[in-house]
Amino acid sequence: MDMPPFPDVDPLGEALHVLRMDGVFYCRSDLTAPWGMTLPPTPGCLWFHLVTSGECRLAIAGDEARRSRADPAAQQDEVLRPGDLVLVPHGAGHRLRSAPGVLAPDIRAIPHPMIDGRYGLLRHGGDGPMTRMVCGAVRFGHPAARELVDRLPWRIRITPSPVGDRLQDTLRLIAAEIEEGRPGGAAVITRLADVLVIQAVRGWLERDPAGRTGWLGALADERVGRALAAVHRAPEREWTVAALAMTAAMSRSAFAARFTELVGEPAMTYVTRWRMHAAVDALSEGDATVGEVAHRFGYRSEAAFGRAFTRVVGEPAGAVRRRARTTPTGLAGLLAESV
Repeated sequence: MDMPPFPDVDPLGEALHVLRMDGVFYCRSDLTAPWGMTLPPTPGCLWFHLVTSGECRLAIAGDEARRSRADPAAQQDEVLRPGDLVLVPHGAGHRLRSAPGVLAPDIRAIPHPMIDGRYGLLRHGGDGPMTRMVCGAVRFGHPAARELVDRLPWRIRITPSPVGDRLQDTLRLIAAEIEEGRPGGAAVITRLADVLVIQAVRGWLERDPAGRTGWLGALADERVGRALAAVHRAPEREWTVAALAMTAAMSRSAFAARFTELVGEPAMTYVTRWRMHAAVDALSEGDATVGEVAHRFGYRSEAAFGRAFTRVVGEPAGAVRRRARTTPTGLAGLLAESV
């Protein structure tokens, strides 16, 4: 059987690959009623909660203001049951508990021994029925991810669906790992959790019109998407409007007009902005100096690079590099940032 060819540009795959998701913290929770916990605000993080057995109640800070006051039922905690997955994309503070009225202390006051720097075990509660969950926090590592995350709703809830649903297949694999408790389970669960979050975000991008605007939407355009993908993959190249137009197989004038129409800014403005995003990445992740990063991205002088960087990013390149080397990791560091 002939296999369908891969498209030149896979818009969703391109976006998710470029934005690069990094897991900050994962936790398997065995919770016996009555139990409760509160997670403080963690700006820049996307939290997820997957119930594999039992049930829990979720309330996100600000829900009452966002819901209709005319509907008393809307003021209730949201009930999550086995197979339910909820994403809290904006790092808003939220509360999980077994029943209404149960005390929900700050998670920092609840012991959660760590297996490694990112994976913990949380056992908490009384002697009642058991709820098992996998929870975690991820960040999209690329600075341009803010545009995607800002468009996500305050919550994304996914409930069990027919057996053929691929996301539900991932849910079942995670539940099986928790129930079986096999060696290496922590490593398997963290990787499956990453897949789960990507599947959920991908589903939102496919369904919601808000995901089809700006550069995210422009990636779906056959010609402009090809040029965007080229910039994303090689931001250090000496791009010109003519070179981008050639990549898109369009005339220079037609490409320039269509790019601005779809993306919302001129092509070279976008190239500079994306290049500075890539520079932030390089300064944050590697050991390169500001001068080395400037040279990598085609600037003949560190001063010229510094001016462009500050204009686009809003702070000096040196400050970004210094901060990256003093940022704590793991749950303790994550929650310390919220204080």
